[in-house]
Amino acid sequence: MPSNPFDILAFVAVGAVFVILCFGIYALFKGGEYGRSNSNKFMRMRVLVQFIAIILLCAGYWWKQNA
Repeated sequence: MPSNPFDILAFVAVGAVFVILCFGIYALFKGGEYGRSNSNKFMRMRVLVQFIAIILLCAGYWWKQNA
């Protein structure tokens, strides 16, 4: 059992970043209309989810230091 909720949330957030990155790379290499309309959207979404993941990791670290 995890010691705090941030342990699970951090793994989920990092996993989400990886999945979105894979979709973005796929769209980039597929090209055509699909790549043109989706690759930039996926990469923007990755940046947002990556920011959330960093915030969760920092919050989890802070939680462990103050617990």
